[in-house]
Amino acid sequence: MNLAGKRAVITGGGRGIGAAIAKVLADAGVGVLVAARSQSEVDAVAKALRAQGHRAGAASADVSRPESVAALARAATEVLGEIDILINNAGSSSSAPLKRTTLDAWNRLLAGNATSTFLCTQAFLPGMLERKWGRVVNIASVAGLHGAKYIAAYSAAKHAVVGFTRSMAAEVAGSGVTVNAVCPGYVDTPMTDQSLDRIMQSTGKSRTEALEAVLAHSGQSGLITADEVAGAVLAVCLGSENGATVELRDHQP
Repeated sequence: MNLAGKRAVITGGGRGIGAAIAKVLADAGVGVLVAARSQSEVDAVAKALRAQGHRAGAASADVSRPESVAALARAATEVLGEIDILINNAGSSSSAPLKRTTLDAWNRLLAGNATSTFLCTQAFLPGMLERKWGRVVNIASVAGLHGAKYIAAYSAAKHAVVGFTRSMAAEVAGSGVTVNAVCPGYVDTPMTDQSLDRIMQSTGKSRTEALEAVLAHSGQSGLITADEVAGAVLAVCLGSENGATVELRDHQP
């Protein structure tokens, strides 16, 4: 399938995985709108893509809030037109034993990872169904497929994303629209850097020791790259599989 001429919204698009997805889709001929809370970050991503001859725009949005998602949908229509591809990549993480997990932290992770996915899909899916073609790709996590200690809130949020993906895939089956999830392990991104910082602060480990502990715990030999996640997203957009959960457990040399 050729994606040239399609139009995509990528949430969490200001850096890391989101920026890499924007680049790989733009290279495939897709017009992209990158969205995140930081206007300066998404502006920089869009500017770099335009400098390479791509069609790209940027919008500031907090996709855990309905009014912000509505504004994002309007901006996307103004910049690109009808949206064919939605990449729900926005999210956050934290880790703590259950006794130190606050209700605020629980609600924040559910809102940032699961509620945002629900709101954006609800905003952009109807147009895809009307046009009988579309791709929704949700960036979940291996934590959404397998539990682990100290990440109960994050794992619950990503399990919600996976469950939402499977239910929506069943709902759109046969419509020309597909809904899939890509579930990476630890990726070489600022979010993982923040996780390592928390481990270093709580344990006194060096960064190397913290990384070794994280990789051993997750069964990875090395961090996955953002480009590898982006490649998986591109493959899902090019394919016709529906309801898949693509697990990226380890770095591919």
